Amino acid sequence: MALPQFSTDMSEEELDKIVENATDASNFLKAISHEGRMMILCHLVTGEKSVTELEELLSARQAAVSQQLSRLRLEGLVVPRREGKAIFYRLADDKPRRLLEVVYDLFCDAG
Repeated sequence: MALPQFSTDMSEEELDKIVENATDASNFLKAISHEGRMMILCHLVTGEKSVTELEELLSARQAAVSQQLSRLRLEGLVVPRREGKAIFYRLADDKPRRLLEVVYDLFCDAG
């Protein structure tokens, strides 16, 4: 995949779209830039999890997990589903998984 090329003959609409995309990308990266939020996304890559499951997987308190889930939900990265008193979360789309694969390749894959 090639990166876009900037040129002096780009229209104002094209430049506005580039700025809009840069803002969206920046907000996405800020949302996952916290290790707790990144770990939540890593766990959700394998499928939907309840808040309680995430607390156990992260060895974290409910308040901390809920705070991070709230930020991820605000940024549109996760989607909640209520079942009785339990709330389950899943990834909203494929973007977090795709980015986590790149992060894994760059930082985690010792091969």
